[in-house]
Amino acid sequence: METRELSVVAGSFVGFQILFSVASPRLSLAVTTGYKQLPPTKLTEWNSRLVSTVHALIVGLFCLYILWFDDAVNANPVWGDPNLVKLNVAITCGYLLYDLVLLACNWSTMGDSFFVCHHLAALYAYGFVLTRGVLPYFANFRLISELSTPFVNQRWFYEVLKYPRSHRMVVLNGVAMAVVFFVVRIAVMPSYWASVFATFGTPEFERLGLGAQVAWITSCIALDVLNTIWMYKIARGCYRVLTGRGGRKVKADVDEKHANNHTD
Repeated sequence: METRELSVVAGSFVGFQILFSVASPRLSLAVTTGYKQLPPTKLTEWNSRLVSTVHALIVGLFCLYILWFDDAVNANPVWGDPNLVKLNVAITCGYLLYDLVLLACNWSTMGDSFFVCHHLAALYAYGFVLTRGVLPYFANFRLISELSTPFVNQRWFYEVLKYPRSHRMVVLNGVAMAVVFFVVRIAVMPSYWASVFATFGTPEFERLGLGAQVAWITSCIALDVLNTIWMYKIARGCYRVLTGRGGRKVKADVDEKHANNHTD
């Protein structure tokens, strides 16, 4: 890994930790009246989700910029110029490391084996991007999924502030969450895997070597399985709200334990 990428990973890790421990509490206290009434465990998760939203917006928008304007990456998805992609991936890796530490320190209230598996699979695959500069298009394409995270986090904010699920803002956010999650995580699967299969047997694919090939394919399968599970839960929860079956006593179908504070 080059010095620039290593510095970005470290800076991202430290920056998100400062955002979690300093900036988020102060900002939330200033703009949200119900923040200071939350129990300590909810305060921790609140701040973690605010950090998650900031990360998602940064890397998600950067991802779109690369997909639209980085001709070198789009022309050669396996070996294209990875400079901008490596920067975006380094930010994400710093966030994933920060989030793993946060989960470990608050395992009794926020621990979730799904997210540990998700983070480790992503770090394993992104490690090849940072160290060898391979698969820039596919690595960046995966970060589109982060655009759904702010809606998932906003659903949790409404829930913890005890907004009724019939509230217009809750319903609108829930529908937007389901639609965006489907578009950026599920609907893109055929296109993504078509691009993957198109590389099989090519000289570019053979140059990757077995290690990178296995890391790429297995991590993609694992992440898509998790995305499918989460999509099912979100769709079921959205259906209950829209059909009037999502009262206050019904547990949310999207897991409230640190739900989807991650990246693909």
